[in-house]
Amino acid sequence: RPPQRIISVAPSVTEILFALGRRDNVVGISDADDYPAAGLRGKARVGGVILNVERILALRPDLVVGVASLQRGQLERLIRLGLPVLAVEAHSLEETFAQISLLGRVTGRGAAADRLVGGLRARVSAVELRVRGRVLFRVYVEIWDEPLQTAGTGTFIDDLVRRAGGRNLFADLRGWPQVAPEAVVRRDPDVILLTYPGRPRVAGRTGWAGVAALRRGRIYELDPDLVSRPGPRLVDGLERIARLLHPEAFSPP
Repeated sequence: RPPQRIISVAPSVTEILFALGRRDNVVGISDADDYPAAGLRGKARVGGVILNVERILALRPDLVVGVASLQRGQLERLIRLGLPVLAVEAHSLEETFAQISLLGRVTGRGAAADRLVGGLRARVSAVELRVRGRVLFRVYVEIWDEPLQTAGTGTFIDDLVRRAGGRNLFADLRGWPQVAPEAVVRRDPDVILLTYPGRPRVAGRTGWAGVAALRRGRIYELDPDLVSRPGPRLVDGLERIARLLHPEAFSPP
């Protein structure tokens, strides 16, 4: 039967469970959970990368859901203690949709998951249609600035930039590599997307005045949760990036 007492130890999983109508069955959440804020009040916090095993056991869950790459050792410990554990992983929109479908089946909300994924796919298709055939701007995504860290291939951000009608400046690298400032200047991005509040610092960098994105004032800040959490709001992130890259495609006729 569907689980009645679920612990989610990842914000992305919590967002999916809430979107599937399982809010009342979620009895425990991670320390990093912050959305949807109103729905999280009163939920027990059970840790993050390091889990509070004693608190988890005290909540008597019949399902614990976490992220394999971040919490493998912790989740394996819960398995050894006899708890039913589901470890999920996603690195793209398609994998996120598959994860939503899986959680729907496991929690008895398969039909709701199908409806949710169908609506999300329709929104993705609408974005892709609007940006089709437009200029593929060179997009540099900066995750952090000390040292410079960007998003390469195999990440949500790379997938979103491509679908939004852009070309990831460092798609030849994989994961979340560190890059030299000189490499960014040499590749000359048309648009810079930041996943932290740092626009003034980037705009004033020494030696970057000739970069196309700075000359044209195309430096934008993104909500990091919309481009890094494998849940329904990734599509919000896609729509945001597409509007920043190609505002004319979304202007009223």
